[in-house]
Amino acid sequence: MGVVAVTSVLLIAGCSGTSPDEGAADASGLENFMEQDLEFGACDPSIVGSQPPVPEIIEVAEKTECATLEVPMDYEDLDGQTIDIAVTRNAATGEDRIGSVVLNPGGPGVQATTFSPLIAALWAGGPVTERFDIVGFDPRGVGLTEPAVDCYTDEERDADEPLAALGAWTEESARAIVEKCADGSGGAEMLAHLGTRDVARDMDVLRAALGDEKLTYAGASYGTRLGAVYAEMFPQNVRALVLDGAVDPLKNTADRRVQLSAGLQASFQRFADFCATQAACPLGTDPAQATIAAQNLLRPLVDEPLLSTDGREVGFLAAGEGIISGLYAEASWPAVIAGLTELQAGRPDALLALRDGYYGRTESGEYANDYEALFAINCLDEERLTADEMTALGNQLNESVPFLDPGITPATQDGCEFWPTEPTLGFPYATGVEGLPEVLVTSVTGDPVTPHEGGISLAETLDARLLTIDGNQHGSFASRNECVDGVVADYLVDLELPDEGARCAL
Repeated sequence: MGVVAVTSVLLIAGCSGTSPDEGAADASGLENFMEQDLEFGACDPSIVGSQPPVPEIIEVAEKTECATLEVPMDYEDLDGQTIDIAVTRNAATGEDRIGSVVLNPGGPGVQATTFSPLIAALWAGGPVTERFDIVGFDPRGVGLTEPAVDCYTDEERDADEPLAALGAWTEESARAIVEKCADGSGGAEMLAHLGTRDVARDMDVLRAALGDEKLTYAGASYGTRLGAVYAEMFPQNVRALVLDGAVDPLKNTADRRVQLSAGLQASFQRFADFCATQAACPLGTDPAQATIAAQNLLRPLVDEPLLSTDGREVGFLAAGEGIISGLYAEASWPAVIAGLTELQAGRPDALLALRDGYYGRTESGEYANDYEALFAINCLDEERLTADEMTALGNQLNESVPFLDPGITPATQDGCEFWPTEPTLGFPYATGVEGLPEVLVTSVTGDPVTPHEGGISLAETLDARLLTIDGNQHGSFASRNECVDGVVADYLVDLELPDEGARCAL
């Protein structure tokens, strides 16, 4: 498929339905798992090492405690293999502790063990960190959890091997990736139990092991899918859910990817409007022509990649990923302008640096497993598409986000076709949930990858309260915005929701 289809898989902000019987879940036979003691102690050095070099954030990260939660690999076989889930905790700073706030930063595949100390630092001094432990866990297959998904070497990631030929899967490569992922990830059985519904069950085991009668949860991006699925499966166990940067629960795989791609194009256009006001814009002075200008810069890289100063080839995909990563927040728009300006001069390093930052590539060339985990989890969550459906979707995506249209024919092979089991999530999800307490959905109007319409849809689906946030960025958790933080704190601590129609501005 074209790069847009690839990017939709890469940047999916999470993105099912089941019959009432299939969606229900209970703790039958799970007592040994639910009642386990979490022994918190010293953390892996990566927890601190992955934080921004800001003294107050490092100070909080250094106080983070870590533990391991054991869960069954297969909830239908409680005596079978188990998974060791990595858990972090930043203890409540006050005496009147309520419980834990469990976090998920999205992806799927982003490590919560490195995200939760950051959020604890950003919320430090406020009522949430005074009254709650801030808890993160790396979902099965992700980060420090064992086994973790491993499909590619760092060298293959540098070469964009996962998306060779702009993601044009063939039957041979789609079959080969299953074997390769199984070999590096604990076997085919592990690949068959990585879906969101399994993670929701893990989160309920974690809730119980933390000693919380009810779950208090804050999920961003894909984390809104996880939170909504948990609400569907365990509504009786919910205390409070904050769902930020929402994935639309009513759209199927194809429609949601089109929605995401349209959001990227709208964000690019807002960026182009800004660029045209600057002293020198590499896209020109007419925002209406910005898409064509971007294509003129990017499309030559399909056949003639540029070399970075460290010797890497930078093609259409890597350059496009650099632009996309810079669209995640308006604060990064000047960096995108700088990257495009350098690209215009034949130098790809600035855009490559944005791409590397998005993927967390270290200076020594090491990658986290976020991309592999994203791919594997989506293979269990998303619908599989036929050749005709893949072609139609590829064309739709290229029309929806033309600045990333590589100008080549979309591929016809679904990369997940030969996964060890059929998808386990289903579409739509979290509909008709009964007995769910009031939920808070927060949504940014100019979100590039989880468009605001998805937040509106999720709020309506869960009969939740919607906080609309005016701005241009993906999600609001890490914005340190007084208005947003105040609304979230009032809800998490006192279960007090904002007024209907409430708005904040970033």
